[in-house]
Amino acid sequence: MADLFGSNDSKQTDDVSRPLADRLRPGDLSQVSGQEHLTGPDGALTRMIETGVLGSMIFWGPPGTGKTTVARLLAGFGDYAFVQISAIFSGVGELKKVFELARAHRQSGKQTLLFVDEIHRFNRAQQDSFLPVMEDGTVILVGATTENPSFELNAALLSRARVLSFKSHNDDSVAALIKRAEDVEGKKLPLDDEGRASLIRMADGDGRAVLTLSEEVWRAAREDEVFDAEGLAEIVQRRAPVYDKSQDGHYNLISALHKAVRGSDPDAALYYLTRMFDAGEDPLYLGRRLVRMASEDIGLADPQALLIANAAKDAYDYLGSPEGELALAQACVYLATAPKSNAVYVAYKAAMRDAKQHGSLMPPKHILNAPTKLMKDEGYSDGYQYDHDAPDAFAAQDFFPDNLDRQVYYDPPERGFERDIRKRLDFWNKRRNET
Repeated sequence: MADLFGSNDSKQTDDVSRPLADRLRPGDLSQVSGQEHLTGPDGALTRMIETGVLGSMIFWGPPGTGKTTVARLLAGFGDYAFVQISAIFSGVGELKKVFELARAHRQSGKQTLLFVDEIHRFNRAQQDSFLPVMEDGTVILVGATTENPSFELNAALLSRARVLSFKSHNDDSVAALIKRAEDVEGKKLPLDDEGRASLIRMADGDGRAVLTLSEEVWRAAREDEVFDAEGLAEIVQRRAPVYDKSQDGHYNLISALHKAVRGSDPDAALYYLTRMFDAGEDPLYLGRRLVRMASEDIGLADPQALLIANAAKDAYDYLGSPEGELALAQACVYLATAPKSNAVYVAYKAAMRDAKQHGSLMPPKHILNAPTKLMKDEGYSDGYQYDHDAPDAFAAQDFFPDNLDRQVYYDPPERGFERDIRKRLDFWNKRRNET
């Protein structure tokens, strides 16, 4: 725990023993690449700095987008004591020491800008401990997280801090970082155009990653050696996609896959399915999600959809990788191209609401069995009509409880197989109205 802004002197930028990514940290907010919506002339942070007053903030974005760098730079725009901690290595004892130091700074007339990396790793009680020092102005909190603050941070903490989103680097900003690295190193990367484009793709929007990869290329290259894309792949292991199977990357991609299927776009659905395969997602998890999509978004518009999705899941379970993935891909395309209906899904939710709201209503006695004389005397099964004995095998009886009016939950659309179901329901409803 220290005043890291003071110890991170820009004079150390010539220290070649430090990693390239550290040596290239911008010395001014205007030098931050890829976050122009925050640091550009009209950016949110630029406007905040112009007012001369900083408030607590949460920096939310992927790794390698400049969250730590920007936090350090902010401390230079005022007479702040800059303290940096990581939620990975800090506990309650460390937080108490930080708050005591911040109070000491305040007594000497200096406010503390506290940067907390990986703030989402603090538990709820630890997050609550920030509230008093934020409210009384002892600390300006800048928290950094790669996870969605809405899910990972307390509502009370979020209500006292502004959330600023950091974006993944695009190809242009990654290329600009490479050019800056070449200027600092005083030499070009030994890559041809194809290799350079491949390096940018490997970075996957992570500025720190592309600088680390660039260092590896320089270290690996012999004199006058130039790598193409294939040569680059041999000397630099392909970096895994930004994807955490238990966090945002996981939920973002499964959401995209589900919505592409629902939106009848088989090409986009296949893209997101293969993205998740490539990232190492459990194929059986994807199989289960496809089964869910078949029930939620297709339903009885195509009754085969559920059978095919379930068969694909079983096929993967039987075949394993890599053969089994093709069965899941087949099911994915089938679901995306099937007629869509959520009528059963809507009906289920509506029926569940009534089931919870009305409690344990007794079914009408005429549809209850009467295995004993007492039950017969009580009227059980009295008046029941056996549907198979009625015309068209339909007796038009009322099956809802006596204290609950007849409800309509299932309303099939005129699509797919449900077009036929609609005709049957209309016929039966007409018969009910006639009785």
